[in-house]
Amino acid sequence: MDYIRAAEILPQELIEQLQEYVDGAAVYIPKKEEEKKAWGAKTNTKTELARRNERIYTEHLAGTSIKELAREYFLAEKSIQRIVRQERSKRDVTAMEGWKDEY
Repeated sequence: MDYIRAAEILPQELIEQLQEYVDGAAVYIPKKEEEKKAWGAKTNTKTELARRNERIYTEHLAGTSIKELAREYFLAEKSIQRIVRQERSKRDVTAMEGWKDEY
């Protein structure tokens, strides 16, 4: 977040109106809704985390213990358990949708 001097970009009348509400205080002006980006939209972080979680689930199915996965991925065991549970749930929903379409 950058700070910009109001006097450099705003008309004096607007500055005076703002001073009636927040004289001398810093004010945060949020971006317009249409300019806001979803978390991870600027980077591949969301995709990378999804891939990592899929790998964790696959390794767990192949027999790697929660404890080993936690050590390997530098995560708490509870985090690994949550990831495994979420990945299993995703696959269960996908499987049920496919089953529903067959009938």
